[in-house]
Amino acid sequence: MALIVGLGNTRPEYEGTRHNIGIEIARAVATHLSAEWEEGNGPFLFARARHKGQNVMLMIPTTLMNRSGQAVLRASRLYDVLPSEILVCTDDVSLDTGIIRMRAKGGDGGHNGLADIIEKLETNKFPRLRFGVGSDYPKGKQAEYVLSTFNSDENATVEESVKRASDACLCFVREGIHQAMNRYNG
Repeated sequence: MALIVGLGNTRPEYEGTRHNIGIEIARAVATHLSAEWEEGNGPFLFARARHKGQNVMLMIPTTLMNRSGQAVLRASRLYDVLPSEILVCTDDVSLDTGIIRMRAKGGDGGHNGLADIIEKLETNKFPRLRFGVGSDYPKGKQAEYVLSTFNSDENATVEESVKRASDACLCFVREGIHQAMNRYNG
């Protein structure tokens, strides 16, 4: 079983921002699997599907990004999912736009959503897919930058990379994090 978590802010004013790329990845996986979103039994949207004989659960926390941990913890307990079966998809300003990096575990890298998940799960041993959103912002303006939309020069790269990230998520479902890392990192 796998739980794919797309981090972001679900409020309308955040739609299409760099910080919501995790949501875009989860939506792309749901579309590929013809999964329908519904209100979850907690602070999250939820979709369920099967892929190559495997159960796949998708979720988007409806909390703000920095409180994503409570939604992930609730879903993991509700659906009896181990941390190693959770793939968290999130934005990363330390990677160039469209670059994907997958890891089996790790720190929060300064990302408040990941930090909250680590705190609530009481472990950093869960897989994550980091999606580069670039870092073209002045010092002290990171928050404004991640809450901005991609520019027209980036749109084609982002669209192709979201498709690739969706494929990486499905590889995780079929073959596990290490195989997905081997195929999709770099």
